[in-house]
Amino acid sequence: MPESATGRATDSAAFDDAERLSPDALRDLQRTRLRASLRHAYDHVPFYRAAFDRAGVRPEDCRTLGDLARFPFTVKDDLRTQYPFGMFAVPKEEVRRLHASSGTTGRPTVVGYTERDLAHWSDVVARSIRAAGGRPGHTIHIAYGYGLFTGGLGAHYGAERLGCTVVPASGGMTGRQVQIIQDFRPEIIMVTPSYMLTLLDEFERQGIDPRSTSLKVGIFGAEPWTEQMRREIEERFAIDAVDIYGLSEVMGPGVAQECVETKDGLHIWEDHFYPEVVDPVTGEVLPDGEHGELVFTSLTKEAMPVVRYRTRDLTRLLPGTARPAFRRMEKITGRCDDLIILRGVNLFPAQIEEIVLRTPGVAPHFQLRLTREGRMDRLTVRAEARPDAGPEARTAAVGLIARGVKEGIGVSVAVEIVDPETLERSVGKIKRIVDARPRDPA
Repeated sequence: MPESATGRATDSAAFDDAERLSPDALRDLQRTRLRASLRHAYDHVPFYRAAFDRAGVRPEDCRTLGDLARFPFTVKDDLRTQYPFGMFAVPKEEVRRLHASSGTTGRPTVVGYTERDLAHWSDVVARSIRAAGGRPGHTIHIAYGYGLFTGGLGAHYGAERLGCTVVPASGGMTGRQVQIIQDFRPEIIMVTPSYMLTLLDEFERQGIDPRSTSLKVGIFGAEPWTEQMRREIEERFAIDAVDIYGLSEVMGPGVAQECVETKDGLHIWEDHFYPEVVDPVTGEVLPDGEHGELVFTSLTKEAMPVVRYRTRDLTRLLPGTARPAFRRMEKITGRCDDLIILRGVNLFPAQIEEIVLRTPGVAPHFQLRLTREGRMDRLTVRAEARPDAGPEARTAAVGLIARGVKEGIGVSVAVEIVDPETLERSVGKIKRIVDARPRDPA
């Protein structure tokens, strides 16, 4: 077998037919599927018919992949205004499953799946797990939340499609999860990276060496995470840590996957999801290699096709490596709506995360709280202490984080070290930004 850039052998038998397509064959397939998807959306979703008509375009105007730039964007608020089923392109009786966002910032977004959609979803998740190193017969511990959140069930059916044994642990009951991992001896875990670090702390609290477990691979998604977090997980757990990407509006987990051979960004499964990167302000399509906002158009979805959906995620597109047929997206560096402008300085949560991760005595769980004192905005970094961190370590951490932000980003912040597991979590994730500033009067 050939070897990857990291020396890990690449099993060519793990590729499916689409992964073996030549670039020209893939582009032909994308054009065919794109035209069909645009026609399906225009004919069956009144929202898209009206949007296309306003933009002066019809499905037949998309003769090349570049012509997609003439079509209007879709944003999350469009999905909210069509709540619950206004974006569906098939009759309700053809929908086999519904998922929805939490709706914590307003109306939830609802997505639906036909039987064929569910089959495609299972296929791309199975492909993702295989790219991460999973093989039929492996046991996979799934600690993503189940329910309306797409993570748990999306991972579950993909793992079964690949021929794996699934442990549907879901989220929570951390002590019990450690026991299950010890008893059932899974090779793979699928979970948010922040909850994986909570599990690591629990292993150590119970006196169990995390490096002694059966786990070989961790597939982490549902939130951005840094290379420094990857190194910490790999070193403390002796596993390969790889990234999976997805969002419910486009499908769920399995839109793109980092390959274990290279760990150099996520290969987008472009036979199902067509990516663009655009300037977040102007909407202009940017060439591959330039940073901007990630946009997706679905190529095979029946129940709810999406056209040029603005993810708000910031990244860039790069050539494929371990899966040459598909382009890679760089690890998400932040979100357009996560940008904080504090006293004229731009910062993203990922920059704070790097500082928190290198601070002794602090767990990699933090939250940024924005308040206002008089006319000045104030940012407080709230970080959880590690269970073994005493008062002196906590005090030292306050100074280290404040100094790191000032020196590295150029802005002064307040720092608060809180007790372990204090910050509120939802489906395994901590809400990174809490904006408690008073709203300006309308």
